[in-house]
Amino acid sequence: MITDDQLNNYRLSGEMVRVVRDNLEENDVKGIVVAWNDEQVMIRRRNRKVVKLDRSYIYQPLDEPRISPEA
Repeated sequence: MITDDQLNNYRLSGEMVRVVRDNLEENDVKGIVVAWNDEQVMIRRRNRKVVKLDRSYIYQPLDEPRISPEA
């Protein structure tokens, strides 16, 4: 699970992040961290829609190579 400090760093920098939800790359969510609580993270996508995602997903900077979740 991603920590509050990591989420805060992404929010303050405005850096685009990739949220890896499963093994399929087309299911990744890309956007900017807006807010979070103990269970969810809000991501603003490029089309300005906001989605709520579980904190247990993999959050990484968009410019880094994609990390695959364990099967």
